Amino acid sequence: MKNRITLIVTATLFFILTSIAFVSCNERIDAGYEGILVKLYGSEKGIQDVSLVTGRVWYNPFTENVYEFPTYVQTINYEAFTVNAKDGSVFTVDPTLSFKVKDGFSPVIFKKYRKDIKEITETTLFNYIKDAFRIEFNKYTTDSIISNREKFEFAIQTNMGTLLDKEGFNLEQMTSGIQYPETITQAINAKNAAVQQAMRVENELKIAQAEARKLIVLAESEAKANELRKMSLNNLLIQQQFIEKWDGKTAIYGNAPAFFKNVN
Repeated sequence: MKNRITLIVTATLFFILTSIAFVSCNERIDAGYEGILVKLYGSEKGIQDVSLVTGRVWYNPFTENVYEFPTYVQTINYEAFTVNAKDGSVFTVDPTLSFKVKDGFSPVIFKKYRKDIKEITETTLFNYIKDAFRIEFNKYTTDSIISNREKFEFAIQTNMGTLLDKEGFNLEQMTSGIQYPETITQAINAKNAAVQQAMRVENELKIAQAEARKLIVLAESEAKANELRKMSLNNLLIQQQFIEKWDGKTAIYGNAPAFFKNVN
């Protein structure tokens, strides 16, 4: 009787544990993800008979595992790092990468790296970015980077896009966040200040020249007016103006009174 009870209890526990394992050994693949079923044993050691799966996936936890790879665009802001230019100047790069897994390439990516997408993003892709910047920086001097900034960044993005495409990713966008060395920044600021000062002086000179021309025009106008007034003066005009302004009293000039003063 005792053995029978033990057998029943054991069978019951086994059934409960099996049911729990069966219920818990499933994974739902949400929209925006690709699911891959990975064999933990076999000749391929982790990628044998892989097929993309969607919806709810049942698997044996002892011999299989399920990974989810996001297929939507992801944006990663990486930590800043330093790179040397061709002439030895040290630049700081603070990159931001936007990318997505190419549709249907999740098994290929997993087979190569044996990692989930988060680990691949934080390690492998970050190393690719560092290498891409180092290679391109070694082609340029400091002056050429500053003078050809757009061309420089376009070359890095093009090379990075080609590299990611081979690895099963699509590059959506990448920004470098390049920071110039402090000495270069100071030189650029000094140059900009000098240019602004020169423009300010030039504007002040133009204003002074305009004011001088204005005074010349005014002086010329005044001189011309005086000349015209001088030409228009004669004895009759002067006498007429005298009469118009006379207050009715006889003016005395010298010892004898005179109605009009000789203006010659």
